[in-house]
Amino acid sequence: MEMWNMTGKLVSPLSNCTVDTSYRFTFYQVSYSVIFLLGLPANSLALRRLLSSPCTMNSTGIYMASLSTADLFFIISLPMRIYYYHQKAQALSSKTDNSSSWTSGAAYCHITFTLKYISLYGGIFFLVCIAVDRYLAVVHPWAPTLRRLRVAQVVSVGIWCLVLGLSVSLPLLRSAASSQNKPCLLDPSSRRHQTTILAILGLVLGFFLLPTLVLLYSYCRVLSVLRHYINRSHRRNRQHTLRVIYWVLGVYLLCFLPYHINLLVYTLTHMNLLPHCGLAKVTKAVQPVVLSLASSNCCLNPLIYYFSSSLVHRELPGG
Repeated sequence: MEMWNMTGKLVSPLSNCTVDTSYRFTFYQVSYSVIFLLGLPANSLALRRLLSSPCTMNSTGIYMASLSTADLFFIISLPMRIYYYHQKAQALSSKTDNSSSWTSGAAYCHITFTLKYISLYGGIFFLVCIAVDRYLAVVHPWAPTLRRLRVAQVVSVGIWCLVLGLSVSLPLLRSAASSQNKPCLLDPSSRRHQTTILAILGLVLGFFLLPTLVLLYSYCRVLSVLRHYINRSHRRNRQHTLRVIYWVLGVYLLCFLPYHINLLVYTLTHMNLLPHCGLAKVTKAVQPVVLSLASSNCCLNPLIYYFSSSLVHRELPGG
């Protein structure tokens, strides 16, 4: 279920570069089970509390509710993923050489990947929405129109359309570049589909880098303004806002940055655009770890709500 096909041996031009990644089947079972057990109740409770008081819902609450919904899309797919890796672990233990094949069908593959991308890019975009929301509240408090409930709802609908479009198109691009007998797997070392693979990589990195720049700019400006808050009446708001900023930055960078860096280097090494055996081995070995980190945002995002619940319910619905 990784971005590309992760077989046990690196093929030409790195045919002499081998690394054992058989541990990933058990690792994914454990990590996804933990994410499911923690993420399902946490997101369900956060979403329930957000929706239980719609009369006090504001722009911050709209983005957080959308974030929890995106996380739940991925969480409900985790039992399927756990079962898939359980099958692979059993095949490996029985010495059956099918650890790199997909046996569950193209439709099953497309569904699980679509749900993964909904969570991944829904998480990225709605965390950025929260950052921009804090930017408008702190840096431009005299322009409350931009934070009205109706504006937040329109923005959320637009983000959902973008996320769903991207999440459906990426599996379709993968399918176009996959072999018929392995509809869910791409091999970046194959020259046949290099253009498609680079196009997918460009989309993935572009939809990560641009939101990252927006998020960093927003929080840098917020922190700059907050340094001048010395009035006691502002101190409580300042502490709540700082708590949200630090947690969002921590979740965003911890979960998404290692995954995208590793994906870039892995793809370049296996396409011989960056021929380096050591890098190829390292990126391959740590792929299960960074992918699990990216998935763990489903468990960490609900804490943003608990840390900032006063920001959600204290402000007036209009902004």
